[in-house]
Amino acid sequence: MDVKYPICCGVDVHKTFLVAVIIKDAQPKPQYIKKRFSTFNKDLLEFKKWLIANDCLFLCMESTGKYWVPVFNVLEDKINVTVANPKWVRAIQGEKDDNKDAKWIADLFRLGMVRGSYIPSKEIRILREFTRYKYKLTGLRSGEMNRYHNCLTVGNLAVDHVFSDIFGKGSQAIIDYILSTCDKDFDDEYCLSLLPNKGKRKSTNEEILNAVKNSNFTTAQKTRISIVKEHLDYITNSISKLESEIDSLVEPYNMYIDLLCGIPGMDRKSAIITISEISCDMSHFDSQRRLCSWAGLTPTNNQSAGKKKSVKISRAGVYLKPCLVQVAHAAVKDKTNSYYAKKFERIAKRRGKKRAIIAIARMILIAIYHIIKTGVLWNPSDLQTEEMPTEVKVKLAKSDLQRAIKTLISNGISIEDITGYLQT
Repeated sequence: MDVKYPICCGVDVHKTFLVAVIIKDAQPKPQYIKKRFSTFNKDLLEFKKWLIANDCLFLCMESTGKYWVPVFNVLEDKINVTVANPKWVRAIQGEKDDNKDAKWIADLFRLGMVRGSYIPSKEIRILREFTRYKYKLTGLRSGEMNRYHNCLTVGNLAVDHVFSDIFGKGSQAIIDYILSTCDKDFDDEYCLSLLPNKGKRKSTNEEILNAVKNSNFTTAQKTRISIVKEHLDYITNSISKLESEIDSLVEPYNMYIDLLCGIPGMDRKSAIITISEISCDMSHFDSQRRLCSWAGLTPTNNQSAGKKKSVKISRAGVYLKPCLVQVAHAAVKDKTNSYYAKKFERIAKRRGKKRAIIAIARMILIAIYHIIKTGVLWNPSDLQTEEMPTEVKVKLAKSDLQRAIKTLISNGISIEDITGYLQT
């Protein structure tokens, strides 16, 4: 096999130390230089100087948890670092230790057999940390809201029966009043006076009183509800702070955000999440197909001995895929533009609604790829042209022609008549 990197380095990263092996082309055998470094910043800087002193500007390491990040932060300005998924550089079983792992990674990388993972710029990585943290806090907030709702149900307080939103101003005022008073001191008129005067109500005053009177809360249960509510308010406040910080971080990308918001179903929050995951530089992806594969929106290849096994989509795109699926659901329900709705209906008839939504999410990601790459507004008429190669178009045209000829023959028209029509 041809040598792609005459001088390169393989690194086996751990929590407290790393083992590095530099390979230099020499005759008759390559020369190996091995050294071990601590993961403290001082030693990482020494590691960087050691690489430069040996004229090694290409390095490969596996993405072990988050331990690779400090090493990458120190080396990225001078060294071309390739971060590989562990499954691409896994050593042979029985031949595995720290020194052999680093040598094995270096040998594979030297021959160009290691597929690198996509690592965006530092600005995008920082933005990604904020958006992913917000995603986690949003899920945590939903859990606390369900827990709060459950606490009220256990205490026989059926506010969800008479209020469409138990976290609204009126419902929260009544809940606070019930938690701060005893059942015998409950005042019907004061309770109803806490409701806002404006707006439509879901239920009458009598139904509201029937739902909230005679609740069955102990002092301990009331304390637990207060703790859950305080935690919920704290999470909501933290999300608000994150959103304000995210808005300041995405200012350089407002042009791309405005372009992406032109896609049906896409709002500003979804556009920010998309940019934080794939950045605004499409040169990292060879084509739209590579981007869709990276996002986990294409079927996998799993065939052996002539048998085709499961080809379901991969587990990649843990944060991007849910966002695009949510955008796809909004796009097929968009009343102002029915482009994706028509495609969804056509695919859902053959493949089902779940596969159809994934197909729409993939179409949206392809549109995002070309919008960011070219800087043009969303134009659905160009999507089919960009996605389908010329060979596929010719193949489909031949298939349509054969189908049309069979239809004509079944209706009693001979081959001679069809040939005559084509010649005229």
